[in-house]
Amino acid sequence: MSEKDREQEFDRQIQSLLEEEPAGKKKKGRFRRLSKKKKIILGCGVAVIAAFLGLKLFGGNKEVIPMAATAPLEKGNIENILSVSGPVSGTDSVDVVSNIHAEIKSIEVKEGDKVTEGELLAEIDDSDLLKELEIARNSYDLAVATRDENLRDARNGYAKALQDYEAARANYNRQSVLAQAGGISAVELEAAANALEDAKRAVNGYTLENGQVTADKSYELQIKNAQYNLDKAMENLEAAKIKAPISGTVVRVNSKVGQFADKPEENEPIFIIENLDTLELEIKISEYSIGKVKVGQRAEITADILGNDSVQGEVLSISPTGEEKGGGSTERVIPTIIRVLDEDTSLIAGITAKAAIVLEEAKNTWVVPISALRTEMDGTLSLVAVENGICRMIPVTTGVESDISVEIFPAEGAVLTEGMSYIITPDPMLTEGSKVTELPSAGRAASMTEESSAAVEGSEDESASGTQEESAETAEGDAAGSDALTSAPAAE
Repeated sequence: MSEKDREQEFDRQIQSLLEEEPAGKKKKGRFRRLSKKKKIILGCGVAVIAAFLGLKLFGGNKEVIPMAATAPLEKGNIENILSVSGPVSGTDSVDVVSNIHAEIKSIEVKEGDKVTEGELLAEIDDSDLLKELEIARNSYDLAVATRDENLRDARNGYAKALQDYEAARANYNRQSVLAQAGGISAVELEAAANALEDAKRAVNGYTLENGQVTADKSYELQIKNAQYNLDKAMENLEAAKIKAPISGTVVRVNSKVGQFADKPEENEPIFIIENLDTLELEIKISEYSIGKVKVGQRAEITADILGNDSVQGEVLSISPTGEEKGGGSTERVIPTIIRVLDEDTSLIAGITAKAAIVLEEAKNTWVVPISALRTEMDGTLSLVAVENGICRMIPVTTGVESDISVEIFPAEGAVLTEGMSYIITPDPMLTEGSKVTELPSAGRAASMTEESSAAVEGSEDESASGTQEESAETAEGDAAGSDALTSAPAAE
C-alpha cells in the first residue's frame, strides 16, 4: 500500500469513528482493532484540535510571551589569539661560496649530513694555486732582498758621509785660523766653508729612525705589496679545502665534481648549512596589531607536516622598524621572529607554518558569547539574566576578548553566580522585568534531545511490542469472527 493510500485509510478510520452508529447496531471491535500506535496518533490529533480551538475561542486576548535561547553562566578559560604565518628556518644559516676559478675535485658531504665547524666539505683543484703561491713568495723574497741591499748601501753611504763631514769641518776650522793670521786668502776660506756645507747636506740626505739609517720608503711599500699578494695566495690555497663555517646540517648541495667552484648551478651557493637544532618562524605582523605583541608571548605553531599536532613557541624578537607590505598596499608590517621551543619534532626548515600568538589570556573566569552583552543607552554593558521567566539586567565590564567570546566581571554592586541563566542573544526590546520563555541552548537542547530520544526509543520498543501483541490478538479475533460467520449457515 502506498503512503497516499495509507493516509486515506487512516482518514476513513477517523471519520468512521466520529460518525454516529445506526440504531440497533453496534460495531464491536472496530476501535479495538486499531493498533496502539494509531490510537496514540488519534489521541494526539484530537488533543491538538482541542487545543487549537481553545486558543481560538479563549486565548485571543492573552499576553504573548517571547521566547529566548538561554545558557547557564559558567567559568572557563579564554584567549585573545593573533594568527599569522611565515617560513620556518634554522637559527643560523650560512651560504658557502668560493671565489676560486678552479674545478671542484671532490665533494665530501651530501644533503642532510650534520657537520661541525671546520669540517671538510669539498676540495678544489689547487695546482694553479700552488704556482701562484710560488710566484708570490718569490716576489716577496725579491722585494725583501732589494730592500736589504738598499739598506746596506745606505748605511755604508751614511758612514762615509759622516767621515767626509768630519774632515770638512776640521779643514774649515784650520782655514779659519789661518785666515785670521793672514796666512790664506778669503777665497780659500770660502772654499773650505762650501766643502763643509756640501758634507753636511750629504749627511742630512739619509733617513734616520732612532739614530739608525733606514732604507728608502719605496722599498718598504714594495715589500708590503708583495706580502699582501703572498698572503692572498696562501689564503686561496687554504680555501681550496672548503670547510664548514658553522656547525649544523647541510640543507643544499648546488654543485658537483668537475664544475668551477665560482660558478655553481644557477648561481646558487655551493652549500647551504643551517643550524636546525633550534627552529624559528619568520613572520610579518601588521602595524595595526603589533602594539599587542610582546617579546616572550607564547605561540602555538601548526603546519601540514605536523598533521593534527602542534608545537610550542614564543616571540623572540620584534624588529624596531617596519617595511612595506607589498602588493600595492599602503599598510606597513613589522618583521618578527618566533622561536620553536619544542625539540625533536617533525617540523622542518623551508616550509610555511602558522602561529597563533596568545596576546591575552584569562583562566577560571566568567566567559559568555559576545552576542550576550547588550549596550545600554549610557554606553554601559549588561548581561540579560532570566530568573523564573523574568529578565534582570546585570551591569558588567569586560576583560579578555576572543573572536566569539568575552570575559566579564560584575559591575559595582552587581553579582554573577554559577549556573544562572542568561539570554545568548537578547532582544533590544527587552527591559528589566520583561517576561520570556526560556529555550535551552544548543548544548542543553542536545542533552535534552538525547534523553528524550532514549525515552522515545524505550516507548517505541514497548509500543512495537504492544502493537505486535495487539495485532496478534486482532488477527485471532478476526479469525474467530470469520470462523463464526462461516459456520453460521451450517448451524442453521
